[in-house]
Amino acid sequence: MSAEFAPPPSDLSQTSPIEIDEGPSPPQKPLAANPPGFPRNFLFWRILWRKDLRMILIIVLAAVSIPIWRASTGHAKTSHALLPAAVRIAVAKVTREDLVQELVCDAELRPYQEVDLHAKVAGYLEKIYVDIGDRVEAGQLIATIEVPELGDDITRARAALNRSHEEVRRAQAADDDARLVYTRLESVDKAQPNLIAQQDLDAALQKQRGTASTVAAARAEVDVTTAEVNKLLTMQKYSKISAPFGGVITKRYADPGALIQAGTSSSTQTLPLVRLSQNDRLRLSIPVSVSHVSKINIGDPVSIQVAALGATLKGTIARSTRKVETTTRTMDVEVDVPNSELKLIPGMYASAMLRLDHCEKTLAVPVEAVSRKDACTVFVVIKQNKIEERLVTLGMETPHKLQVLSGLSENDLVMIGSRAQIKPGQQIEPRLLEEHASAE
Repeated sequence: MSAEFAPPPSDLSQTSPIEIDEGPSPPQKPLAANPPGFPRNFLFWRILWRKDLRMILIIVLAAVSIPIWRASTGHAKTSHALLPAAVRIAVAKVTREDLVQELVCDAELRPYQEVDLHAKVAGYLEKIYVDIGDRVEAGQLIATIEVPELGDDITRARAALNRSHEEVRRAQAADDDARLVYTRLESVDKAQPNLIAQQDLDAALQKQRGTASTVAAARAEVDVTTAEVNKLLTMQKYSKISAPFGGVITKRYADPGALIQAGTSSSTQTLPLVRLSQNDRLRLSIPVSVSHVSKINIGDPVSIQVAALGATLKGTIARSTRKVETTTRTMDVEVDVPNSELKLIPGMYASAMLRLDHCEKTLAVPVEAVSRKDACTVFVVIKQNKIEERLVTLGMETPHKLQVLSGLSENDLVMIGSRAQIKPGQQIEPRLLEEHASAE
């Protein structure tokens, strides 16, 4: 016992013990005096040992209770964080709009009229008065063809015409003489019957009829020779090539001195003089697919965009072929385009927008709002901002809007965008599409 409770050094006996405020303590019995054989300071060490034991218990309780408290409060926070939050989605309002179904087609500008000018008569190109790019008026002289033998033919025909006139005069004189003879014999026969033989009267009558026929034949010959002269004069006119309509010379094929074949000969031998195009008015040729042919009507408006000039024009459908080409399965539709300043060049490509159908004041939703995976459905925001899936019946379709025939009402809110993270019945936070646009 004396070894277990050995007295501390003298300097420790003079230090004050650590005081801990534990509040009022219950009354304790007075400690008994040191038993015999114990050190003098045994009572002091016994009191100090009791207080140290209480402090150890307090520290142990704190070490055990703090982790438990932290674990309990951390679990509560984790449980609160795992609660599903409302997902923010973009929505659009179902409204009534005027929808127009349009078709955009590639088109080509062509001259309103275009022709290669040929010579009617064969000859040498004497002179050409125009070149490419020149504007000409209807009736303007383009070129002249030199046909020397044609002048000789005209001279010969005129001589034949003069001879025919002389033949008419000679036949007419013979006819007058025969008619006079017959008239005199007939008068004598009436004055003195049986004085002149009947055979002489018949012969005079036949001669008069023959001379009358000769006069008629001579006059017909005059008509024939007159026609021949007129024909040659017409051919002579063909030696001068004139513009059949106003336009622009777009190509020149021959120069002066070239031998020009008649346009009525074989196409492999004919050489046109120039190509004339009417460019002050153009045709816009639009091939329309067979699936849209039934919706094309004469007079429908057409919006034309010419990318090469950055110009937008307006027009109407003027005509169509009324036939679908079997090779391309398209029908050609034409729009007349004024071009008085010649800014539009034939051969340019243009984009034509045709109006196929239109509906006024009809329910419409954005294209992104409709899913067509199995059926046409939309996600609608209902009460308490929850999602509901609905079947809809669609009508007209435009690039950005769809006509709704049934399944929705005006002012309904429909979801826009992907449905990957959204399910029917889920709580959401709607945000109108217009708000997104204004925010941007």
